[in-house]
Amino acid sequence: MIGNTARELEQFFLSYERILEKLKLQKIKTKNEKEITHKNLRKAIEVMEKRHSLCRWKTRKIKSKRHYILIEGYYWLIYVYFQDTKSLLDADIEFFLIRIKQYEDLLSIERKNFFEEDMSINRLMDFFKRKDKSIREGIRRMNIDTKGIYRYTKENQVMISKDGIRWLCENCFKKRYLEILEQYKMELTEKYIAAGYIYDNFLNIF
Repeated sequence: MIGNTARELEQFFLSYERILEKLKLQKIKTKNEKEITHKNLRKAIEVMEKRHSLCRWKTRKIKSKRHYILIEGYYWLIYVYFQDTKSLLDADIEFFLIRIKQYEDLLSIERKNFFEEDMSINRLMDFFKRKDKSIREGIRRMNIDTKGIYRYTKENQVMISKDGIRWLCENCFKKRYLEILEQYKMELTEKYIAAGYIYDNFLNIF
């Protein structure tokens, strides 16, 4: 019974030691092609916590005081931190887009469109939380790359189409885009928990 409970628990939470075992089995190594050490893993988890504190991927088992990583956090370590084919930011965005789709499919929720309306520069400043100069520089880059197809003027205001806003997210303001994705992913996570699925507890076992 205890063995079954441990195996059930591992579906959701992994100790650092178990993570290292799994990384070795999956032949996942550092960028220098060396075996991942406990020190490497702690550094990775520090980065994970700093970048995604909202996600609550790290927790502590009360009695033993040992830290565990939620299985979703383990996937982040594999597909974002320890991958070497993309930049960390690009891999992060891709990871959250995939997880959002998985949550939406599980919850039978229609795919959210983050870009539903055109915006003026002032609204873009609020949306991206950036100053006028940064927004205009992003628009300049976009106009060069897309030959100005996403920019137009309305009532003497420069307007950017919703497809242009997507372009700016994907090419100029990726950090803000990642924040938006993480916030939405956590909204889905709360719905996931409310639907009765396990996310951030120890199945009441301590």
